[in-house]
Formats: sequence, C-alpha cells, structure tokens
Amino acid sequence: MKALLSTTYFGPAQWYQKLYRYEEVEIEQWESFQKQTYRNRCLIATTQGVQALTVPVERNSQLSALNSQLIKDVRISDHGNWRHLHWNALVSAYGESPFFEYYQDDIRPFFEKRWEFLFDFNEEIRMKMCELVDIQPKASYSLEFREVANSQLSTLNSQLKDYREGIRPKHPMADPDFEAKPYYQVYQQKHGFLANLSVLDLLFNMGPESIFYL
Repeated sequence: MKALLSTTYFGPAQWYQKLYRYEEVEIEQWESFQKQTYRNRCLIATTQGVQALTVPVERNSQLSALNSQLIKDVRISDHGNWRHLHWNALVSAYGESPFFEYYQDDIRPFFEKRWEFLFDFNEEIRMKMCELVDIQPKASYSLEFREVANSQLSTLNSQLKDYREGIRPKHPMADPDFEAKPYYQVYQQKHGFLANLSVLDLLFNMGPESIFYL
C-alpha cells in the first residue's frame, strides 16, 4: 500500500514513520496551502517546553487568500530573518544533546542557503533527513489533487492511505499505526517526554538509533 502525505518542514516522527514503513509514499503537490500546519512549521523541545518554528511564506498578490495557492507554488519569504532565528533556536534547544555536534554540519546549510519555493525546500530537507536516519523510501509526487475522503484517516482506494489531514500539530487524528515510543530528551526531567516532535528532536537525541523509533 502507498501513503499519501503532505509536504513538511522537518516533519514529526509520525510523518517519517510513514516514509519508513510504507512500500511507497506520494507527496502531495496539488493541494492548497494551509496555515498552522507541518507544511511550514515544526515543533521542537526547549527549556520552556514545546516551541513552534514557522517558515514565513509570501502571499500571491493575484489571489484573494494565501490558502488559495497551490502548495507547489508557495514562495518562501525572507521576512524577519527567520533562518537565523530558527538556527539559533535549534542551537539553544539541542546544543547539549548527544548528537547535535555530530549532525550540525548537515543541518546548518538549510538555514544558510535560500530556496525560492517551500515545496522544494521541504523536499531537500526530506531527502537529507532520510539519509541521516538511514531510510530509503520509494517516493513520488502527486499528479493531481484527490479530494479528502472524510474527516478520519482514510483509505482513498485499496492501494492508497491518506494522511494529508491526519498528521497535523493541532487536533491530530487518531492513528492506530503510530505509537510515540519514549526516548531520551534533553529536558525530559523538566517536562516529561514530549511526543511526536520534529524528526530533528529524535535525530539530535538518539542519533543512529533514531530508525528504531519509527
């Protein structure tokens, strides 16, 4: 069976689990952009708790609303020096984690180089994270938009499982195939285990063992 996924910015462990466990994955490129989702947001653990890092995007002046844009056409904004802020947040949150020093040279370029389109940026991230976690998904891109079947995680047909709306930061849908197995986190004594954060949290804390938690 194939999994249908929305694009993500350093997506959560649940999203990478689908890349690892499904025979094939299809990345949606024809859906409309949705704000406050993993499409341009990731969640990390800090000394204050969970923090969201959001990539600012440009609004197309020819469209009435940002969510009218196709995800493949959404451009990244340079507003607010966000690359510097995101990298500093990661250094502050994970600088003392077991594997940050080992992986930082692989991750830093995403906050130094400029990408024009969010979808292309996310795909470069996905390929690098798969390399670092050591998974080799068979991935392709959607050729057309398929309507969401219903409000639950659903099978659009006998060969395609739709996770586009199910994997989200707020009010995620129940996913019986995903268990957020606890692993070591830097601030665990303070906050307890924080489940399903960005794959960066897993990588910086567990390193080569990350794959065993997917």
